[in-house]
Amino acid sequence: MKKRNLIKIARYKTAFLFIFSLIFATGTFVLTSCDDKPDIQEPIINKPKTPTTEFISFNLKTTNQLSAEKIETNHYKFITQSGDPYILTNGISKKLNKDSVVMTFKYKSSSEINDLQIFFGPSISENRSIKKGVISKTSTWKVSSINLKKIIEELKWGGVGDFLRLDFGTKSGVELEIKEMFFRSMTEKEMNDLKKEEDLMRLDSEIAESLKSYLSQNFSSKINNVKVGVDNILISGQYKGDGTFSLAEILPNDTLTKSSKFINQTNLSTPTFEISIPRIAKDKDKDKDIHYDRLLSKWVILKKEGNKDKIDSHARYADDIYSKQKMEKGILKNRKGLGGFHANRGFTQDLDLLGIGSVTVNIAITEFMYLQPRANTIAHPYGNKTYYFSVDYINNLDKTLRLTSSKDIIVAAIILVQSSQNSVDQEIGKILEHPNYTSEGIFTMPNITTQEGINCYAAALDFLSSRYNRPDNSYGRIDKWIMHNEVDAGLTWTNMGNKPMLVYLDTYIKSMRLCHNITRQYDEHSEVLGSFTHSWTESVESYSSKEMLTNMQKFSSVEGDFQWGVAYHPYPQDLNEPKTWNDSKATFSMNSPLVTFKNLEVIDAWIRKSDNKFKNSVKRTLWLSENGTNSRTYSDKDLKEQAAGFAYAWKKMKNLDGIDGFQWHNWIDNRHEFGLKIGLRKFPDDENDPGGEKPVWYVYQAADTDNEDKVFEPYKVIVGVKDWSEIMKTVIY
Repeated sequence: MKKRNLIKIARYKTAFLFIFSLIFATGTFVLTSCDDKPDIQEPIINKPKTPTTEFISFNLKTTNQLSAEKIETNHYKFITQSGDPYILTNGISKKLNKDSVVMTFKYKSSSEINDLQIFFGPSISENRSIKKGVISKTSTWKVSSINLKKIIEELKWGGVGDFLRLDFGTKSGVELEIKEMFFRSMTEKEMNDLKKEEDLMRLDSEIAESLKSYLSQNFSSKINNVKVGVDNILISGQYKGDGTFSLAEILPNDTLTKSSKFINQTNLSTPTFEISIPRIAKDKDKDKDIHYDRLLSKWVILKKEGNKDKIDSHARYADDIYSKQKMEKGILKNRKGLGGFHANRGFTQDLDLLGIGSVTVNIAITEFMYLQPRANTIAHPYGNKTYYFSVDYINNLDKTLRLTSSKDIIVAAIILVQSSQNSVDQEIGKILEHPNYTSEGIFTMPNITTQEGINCYAAALDFLSSRYNRPDNSYGRIDKWIMHNEVDAGLTWTNMGNKPMLVYLDTYIKSMRLCHNITRQYDEHSEVLGSFTHSWTESVESYSSKEMLTNMQKFSSVEGDFQWGVAYHPYPQDLNEPKTWNDSKATFSMNSPLVTFKNLEVIDAWIRKSDNKFKNSVKRTLWLSENGTNSRTYSDKDLKEQAAGFAYAWKKMKNLDGIDGFQWHNWIDNRHEFGLKIGLRKFPDDENDPGGEKPVWYVYQAADTDNEDKVFEPYKVIVGVKDWSEIMKTVIY
């Protein structure tokens, strides 16, 4: 059974970071980086000692996009050949001992394998699999030990005849050797690590239940408004009932619904109140001298019950934020945009030739931020500390944003945070990496569990906003802020470990609020957008985009709405297949599994629904911020099908007023996107036509011009319609 393209490709498509090369997170299997020294000796590995344990052998007749050979007993060599390499093991001949839950083997690999996925047969399906992150490159034998206790017990796997399927990432040409694979019992350390993980899961489950109750609760007291001024914050509201009430501050690193101790309380003496509080405060509970901005806090009413404080209102964030300056609102001149834009990629003439109105620009803050002063950096004070930013990086970013600003192009910055291992300054990386980050994540959720992490993250956003939100646009402008990447695939793209949806979403909303509140000080029109895959009700990993969006709306409704929007990625169901009109999982029901180009009517209907609007009255921004159709090859047929896929999507979108922008990704074919040729232009290093315009380039150029119908006409026959009106459908609620 072939793995869904949604997981194998959408999960791993590279967020092209234009002025630097990303190194994916490593270290799941080995603690030290590899080197290319010749073999000296093999690592020690505890061999099976009991008669109930056996070495696992591979069935060489079950390979897919993989060559396999047996070197000697229990020793195999594999070479990956394309984007979905896997092999099955032979069935085990003896029932697995109940304590044998750690899969252990020796390996060598010529290149990093970007993800190992293990399926547990005889039934092969995504929900009977586990992804275990990166296998590092190594020319010497290394030992990998993978604790599979939870999934083995959940699936009751390990009977006679049961087997595994091992999927070796998405890269071709990787030479991998594996030998002496078997299952063993846990070490004392592994048992302790598992206990810590289980304790964290129990705590997360409790927090998720408390958040669910909090969102649905009707409190008698209410905070009506939080107004942030230059030096003070004015909080107004009312409480009801008898007893002792107080107003408490909730910091971003607090878990409101599980808090037993509330800091910075102010007694309330009258049922209706208006209280002014100094804006800048000091973190009292830490040894470090950290000053923080209460702009980022929220506020709640408490009622004293015995010796405990009980929440008596929903918390509320800032409603009104003092803006340091006046900025003209950026006007989107059309819906045509480009994704992953950067001036250094070349072909900047496309901005004019294609009539581009918007672009997205990737900004990984850990690629240019430093904790200590060093040469060629810009100092930026925040709180009571100074942070430092690379001049070279910023000069390149200036170049891009000045260019887009000169052409009145609206820019959305995609804010990304790398793991500590991949950060240019590992001290910054350690501060910003979420404490529950796991190495399968390409990026991490920012760490807002500590005041130090909050200030560091806020400092980066404050630096960017203060530089790129100036009335004179002297460095260029950022209009919108896309917060991280594809958070419904959070394990891969915005990792904070495997969390219940509400726990993950609560953290994500804090990140969005933090960016919103900071950028609104400089630009009262700035917007933050949430980033999602084409999942709708079908989870891409642990969450679906619809459940996350629905609960974002709930959080906004009870904690004071803010003007967030949606950055959606409605790629075809199979990213390889441009004929998106055949997508079987894209239906015209509000409960469709996916939203792709085929059923854009669904997300258009969701965004226009009054319950989902900002304060129930203003439609939220909806950008299709990363999407495109693929050409399998550069053959005439494949190029025409790619162009037809876009023509179909554009004609559908033209009739949907809820969609504000469409950013094509990837603008230029990129050899790091796992075989996809999704660009408007060919590979810049193509032998025959480097960077050449594909047919889809000309269709994109014609879109929204007087030539549109003429240029689009030949693609009707490929789509199978006589008139474009035939593609429009009615959504079933």
